[in-house]
Amino acid sequence: MAAQFPSETPRAASPLFLREPEIRRGIELLYFGYSHLLRGIDEGLASQGLGRAHHRTLYFIARQPGLKVSDLLRLLGITKQSLGRVLGELTTRDLVETRTGEVDRRQRLLFLTPEGKALEAELFESLREKLSAAYAQAGQGSVAGFWQVLEGLIPAEERKRVAALQREG
Repeated sequence: MAAQFPSETPRAASPLFLREPEIRRGIELLYFGYSHLLRGIDEGLASQGLGRAHHRTLYFIARQPGLKVSDLLRLLGITKQSLGRVLGELTTRDLVETRTGEVDRRQRLLFLTPEGKALEAELFESLREKLSAAYAQAGQGSVAGFWQVLEGLIPAEERKRVAALQREG
């Protein structure tokens, strides 16, 4: 049986949507959709010696200028050592700058430099074009359903952190 995509005849989910074939289809579509979404920016990042961890870091700092390093660690769910390596590279390349907190001098606050803002905006634009086209193809009602499924994948204790991004953006 050939897989159907939105450009072909739309296929409704089976009433037995919790069975293994439906779950596997969702996993495969999520994997390949994410892979193709990011494939276009991967080449640009690689040409600069950067990767997806650098992109995620730039993205979240752009979303929350002045983000504390500790908060970025929680958002990314990576080790201090991994984040230290990524931030070190981004700082060396003049894409990110660290400032000391005004109230608590122990805090390290993260900001994008003008070069970092330009790179993050370029990467975002590439992703925006692809995701906007997919949203338009699926239709407004599908977008909300897609968000609900993705939100359902996020553990309950982390949903507040994700919802805060929506309020701040």
